[in-house]
Amino acid sequence: MRRGDKHRPGYSDGVTGSTDATDAADTEDAEGAADEASDAPEGKKRGALREGAILVTIAVVLYYVMLTFVARPYLIPSESMEPTLHGCSGCVGDRIMVDKVTFRFSKPEPGDVVVFKGPPSWNVGYKSIRSDNPAIRWVQNVLSFIGFVPPDENDLVKRVIATGGQTVECRAATGLTVDGKKLHEPYLDPTTMMADPAIYPCLGNEFGPVKVPDGRLWVMGDNRTHSADSRAHCSNLPADAQRGLLCTGDPMAGTVPVDNVIGKARFIAWPPSRWGGVSSVNPQTAQ
Repeated sequence: MRRGDKHRPGYSDGVTGSTDATDAADTEDAEGAADEASDAPEGKKRGALREGAILVTIAVVLYYVMLTFVARPYLIPSESMEPTLHGCSGCVGDRIMVDKVTFRFSKPEPGDVVVFKGPPSWNVGYKSIRSDNPAIRWVQNVLSFIGFVPPDENDLVKRVIATGGQTVECRAATGLTVDGKKLHEPYLDPTTMMADPAIYPCLGNEFGPVKVPDGRLWVMGDNRTHSADSRAHCSNLPADAQRGLLCTGDPMAGTVPVDNVIGKARFIAWPPSRWGGVSSVNPQTAQ
């Protein structure tokens, strides 16, 4: 080899390879890195969407489990529980959270405000409140699931007055009594009822005595003059009915099976101006 040959263009000393081969390899590496860089955002986007879908699915499942076994919101559609719970046709009724756990381990007690499925004798004349339009009905069912529309079943809310084995009655001379003892009911509001219990002790017709069968409840609305409760669904002996005395017939008719109770009303979740717990004063003990 002549002196100076190693200074000619394209010369290789046999260790690093040719200059052209090195440039080609560098170009391929750069293109691969660029492809990987362009794929990275797409991969991250797909991963984020997948994680989001998983989180939404978990949230829906947990919410369904909560509604089924723990608690569920309900809309108050009527005024039968005023002033404790607000509701009326065409207005913004209270949305309450109903505890579905407590009565798995205990029984309803006097003073508890409970939501229950209406027994057969309470469902006479009940009509579906759902639209005939399938799309609208689907939306109504979804809104009902989260408590913004009443369920399409005769679910009712009342206060427990007497339980199985107790005898309830009302007379003008004594007022409402359970086992012969006068009740203390601070949740009644004469202004709401447009009647004063001191003047009209029964806030309606006299009734009873009714001995509540075991496993059943006698329930009444706090707005006594505007509540279709146990008094409205009991049966009457004809002779007593003629005298205006109600609920002297079959005690099963006006009472509600404990098994029909869905849960206990715990607090008002909506609207914000009505936030607060639901009173459970026991009228038999005033506690």
